[in-house]
Amino acid sequence: MLLFKHIPLSVSAGVQTLDVISINVWNILISLLNLLLIFLLVKLFLFKPVKKLLAERQAELDHRYAAAAQAQEQADANRAAWEQTMQDAHEQADTIVRDAAAIAKHRAEQIVEAADARAHIIVREAENNAALERKRAEDEIRREIVDTATALAEKMLEREVKAEDHRELIDAFIEQVGESNDGNE
Repeated sequence: MLLFKHIPLSVSAGVQTLDVISINVWNILISLLNLLLIFLLVKLFLFKPVKKLLAERQAELDHRYAAAAQAQEQADANRAAWEQTMQDAHEQADTIVRDAAAIAKHRAEQIVEAADARAHIIVREAENNAALERKRAEDEIRREIVDTATALAEKMLEREVKAEDHRELIDAFIEQVGESNDGNE
């Protein structure tokens, strides 16, 4: 069915004629069938492979994101383990330092106690030595007193003692004892 007839357009003596476009249904149907056929071919040979390629890429991206997330989780777990290990190491170091300080303090106390005990022993020995020296000095003084008394008694027996002589002998004896004490001290 022709809706429009073909009207020829001719140019003669300055007048133009116009060919009118006509619509042909069979041409339209064939064009639609061609379009449908091209669409099916494009869908079959182009759209499905492209869609499949995009799906593969999406799957690969999803896999990479999953692997990255897993690697991040592993890194976080490793970091947490490392931080825990470092904290344990710090605590162990603090414990070692505290123990060493306690041992050093205990050892220092032992050294001070030993030095204190040694000092007491030295003081006792010095006191004992001083007491022995004092006793020796006293014994020496007694011996000198006895010797002097003996010498005095001999001199008295050799001569008759008068009161004045007796005083002179006592004074000489006292001086002699004083000189002996000054020399021993």
